[in-house]
Amino acid sequence: MATKHSLMTILHKNVQTQSPLTMSDEQILEQIYSTHVHSDTKFDVQSLFTLVDNTLKRSTSIVDNVVQGSKTSTVELHAEDKNAEPNFNSPLCTLKQISHEMSCKPPGEEIAHKTTVAILNKLSNYEWDAKAVLTLASFALEYGEFWLLAQQQPTDLLAKSVAVLKRVPLLARPAAVQKHREAIIELNNLVKTTLQVIELIFALEKLTSYDTKDVPALLPAIEQIPVDVYWSIITVVAIVTQIDCLTTQSEHKQELSYYGQKINIILSKLRKQITLCNLQIEEAEYIRKLRKLFQTPVEIMEVFRFLIFPKDAPQQLFDCATKTTVDISVIKRKNVYLIISTLDITDEEISVLRPVYDYTKSHDQYKIVWIPVVETWTEQLRKKFEALMTKMPWLVVTHFGSIAGYKYIREEWHFKKRPLVVTLNPQGKVLHSDAFDLIHAYGMKAFPFTIADQERIDREIHWVSSVVGDVHPAVTAWIQQHKYIFFYGGKDREWIEQFTKYATILVNDATLKSANISIELFCVEKQDKSLLSRFWSGIESMFITKYHRTVDAVTQEVQRMLSYKNETGWALLTKGSSVVLSGHGNTVLKTVAEFEKWKEIAIGKEFEFSIKEYHEKIVRTTHRCSHLEIPNVAGKFPETIKCPDCPNTMEIYISYKCCHNGNTANNDKH
Repeated sequence: MATKHSLMTILHKNVQTQSPLTMSDEQILEQIYSTHVHSDTKFDVQSLFTLVDNTLKRSTSIVDNVVQGSKTSTVELHAEDKNAEPNFNSPLCTLKQISHEMSCKPPGEEIAHKTTVAILNKLSNYEWDAKAVLTLASFALEYGEFWLLAQQQPTDLLAKSVAVLKRVPLLARPAAVQKHREAIIELNNLVKTTLQVIELIFALEKLTSYDTKDVPALLPAIEQIPVDVYWSIITVVAIVTQIDCLTTQSEHKQELSYYGQKINIILSKLRKQITLCNLQIEEAEYIRKLRKLFQTPVEIMEVFRFLIFPKDAPQQLFDCATKTTVDISVIKRKNVYLIISTLDITDEEISVLRPVYDYTKSHDQYKIVWIPVVETWTEQLRKKFEALMTKMPWLVVTHFGSIAGYKYIREEWHFKKRPLVVTLNPQGKVLHSDAFDLIHAYGMKAFPFTIADQERIDREIHWVSSVVGDVHPAVTAWIQQHKYIFFYGGKDREWIEQFTKYATILVNDATLKSANISIELFCVEKQDKSLLSRFWSGIESMFITKYHRTVDAVTQEVQRMLSYKNETGWALLTKGSSVVLSGHGNTVLKTVAEFEKWKEIAIGKEFEFSIKEYHEKIVRTTHRCSHLEIPNVAGKFPETIKCPDCPNTMEIYISYKCCHNGNTANNDKH
């Protein structure tokens, strides 16, 4: 039975002699990474590669002419030649050392692997792209000399003598060419492909100056470079071995087909990676320019053009009011409101913005433009878009393609699904990056919808007036008369009936009436669905608007109300537009039902003081913290939100709610 030591020796030997053809990228990386020492060894790798490129392109062209009868003109090759730095000093000693490692090795994948590792060890102080270029340069020196001699030997006696010493005639004379034709073609094509791979590795290394945050495709490409360099070098080693086999007329040959397959896969992958990196670099540069445009005063039309239209796209808008196509110059020197939304914008959301348009009709210095965001247009989506346009009176972008600044809109303005209204002045400066909720919450009271107007409106107008002041003519009158109003509702019809019963008793109490305490009841759930929807969407907009600015007592009131949206029951008591109290169904119902217990206090003291005091007493004995569901408006909220009912930070949950019409029985919330 083998000892533990002998087993480990066998395993170690198996790893060392394992064929690279069966190794994974991770296994290759594990074996070659130890050969790499990070250092400051620098030389003009660009000039070396330029010379290598010139040498191999001319060498492979000679082979094509000799073997396949191709006729690449000297003029064509000369046009492709690039110039190295005039003072370039070739690292000749290093190239000879690499050549020594590669020469006169018998064929075989394991030997090629060992030779490659030996080369990497000699080049341990160089960057990965330099290792590849140096190895290819060493090969180019030999390959270029070989075919240069093959070309000159018929007319130059010195070339003829040196060619014999280099065994050139054994491969270059017509009989040898005919005999080894397929092998030479395969070998020469593999030289061309390997040159292209190393050229792309070199190009990829040049991109490493970019931030991977801007160019995320760069990171996986860079991480793969050591393995790609390994395959480039081992392929060069295999090519050299095959040339040795052919020139020594050996019975053994080096199989190149697998290296050809592998190097072509790498070539294809590198092309895709570099194409993607360049696209991301172009996009990052575009974002940088766009950000600068928004920060530097320019004409609004120029900002709009750069934000919306890709190059060569028609730069026109459709005026839904006149049903005509107009040039984007109509927004020149105007204050512009950009409505940015998907095609799922609702009639209610459109109606929120209509008063703004009605104002702009008589104030020409303002324009509204809808920017529909669609990732891939289809005929069905076009029809949906056209149907939406019939509901809109403003200007519309009708470019059926991607929005040039979509990434900027998504990342800088946090666009997801809910509509945005971006306020721009005539110089293209952003005055509010999302005024939709401000418009929804306050309407034209917050015009012209800048951050300054939001701060002003927060000081001047109470949220109750904005959310419920316009839901019903009677409510508007009650608020103006500073009456007590009970707004209430909930998901449980039985709770609503119970609350209505006890609240009606309280409202009609003779003692309260004699004390001139007038209370009105308004059941939100009993109104039409559009009013109910407007009520809760108004609360949501108010919460988003206020939490986006500051978290104060008023914000907590709105948050508390929003937490009632899906409760069994809830109630809000106001005096005019001032909040007296709000509560969950069980606490407010108990408070109203037990009116007789605090009735005398209500008469002896102020009504609102006594009802608040009694309600808070019940809350203390039956405390229940808030559960909050908010729409997905990523980027608009901090990571933590304080509970409106206690000092704790609320835990974060994600709720998914199915809203398929007509299938409410299966609409589970997780």
